Amino acid sequence: MTGRTPTDLGTFHDSVLIFGGPYSNAQATAALLGQAEQMGIAPTRIICTGDVVAYAGDPAKTTAMIMNSGIHVLMGNCEESFGFDGADCGCGFDEGSACDLLSRQWYAHANQQLTPAHRQWMRNLPRQIRFEIAGLQVAIIHGGVSDISRWVFKSTAAADKSEEIAAIEQTGPVDVVVGGHCGLPFADILGDKLWLNAGVIGMPANDGTPRTWFTVLSPTKNAMEVGLHALTYDHRAAAKRLDALELAGAYARTLVDGRWPNMDVLPADERLRVGQPITPWTLAWPTAARPTAVRPTAVRSAAE
Repeated sequence: MTGRTPTDLGTFHDSVLIFGGPYSNAQATAALLGQAEQMGIAPTRIICTGDVVAYAGDPAKTTAMIMNSGIHVLMGNCEESFGFDGADCGCGFDEGSACDLLSRQWYAHANQQLTPAHRQWMRNLPRQIRFEIAGLQVAIIHGGVSDISRWVFKSTAAADKSEEIAAIEQTGPVDVVVGGHCGLPFADILGDKLWLNAGVIGMPANDGTPRTWFTVLSPTKNAMEVGLHALTYDHRAAAKRLDALELAGAYARTLVDGRWPNMDVLPADERLRVGQPITPWTLAWPTAARPTAVRPTAVRSAAE
């Protein structure tokens, strides 16, 4: 199927901005692109981990905005589904669950809005993106290698993440994996490997605030600095757009109160942190002698 060969972006010598899940949220997408410009990060150094279209109200507008932005985009399960005429979003929700029932509404709306050109673009997206920064080999995937909609959270077992890393390394060595799909940003140290989730911009991270999240990787003299940044945008306008379309009111409320409408997909550890505001952080990941004691350090984000 299209996109099985990783797209290699080469070596970056300046900061790279990574984000996931625009989720049809045109207001958040415009804010993210504006924030990147303010930070001096060119479109060629911006990567989206997929799921351009999902819960919010502007699937066609958001897709066009992303397509015309000049950034790099990975295929998510939503791009796979819309691009190849899937019957549903392919998110991996249990049939009949609250997530499954809610997704049917927004999927039908997006299916009516997306054009053949949008779908062709989605079909041609890569399923893995690679690059080098600060001497580290970075691989970006959506959910998992064999299962694009695999849920990988901070609490997901190290053995499961190691399984994915082994699959990624079949196409080349990797030091850092950046995943998408789960909607919650995190960093997890696995021996000499680092697993990141860059966060999503189209929906809050279930932390009780309307902020959304993106990650910046920056090369330094002896390390790669990872920074988690909060994105603030006109979330009330995005919520009103959903209300005007008479689409899932549960997602309109989420945009404002920062709590997901249900927790069907969340493991127990992530359920315990619902409603707890996330703090932006930085993490220095050395290019040599990577000590497992390295941990994120809380800082105030410039984007907060």
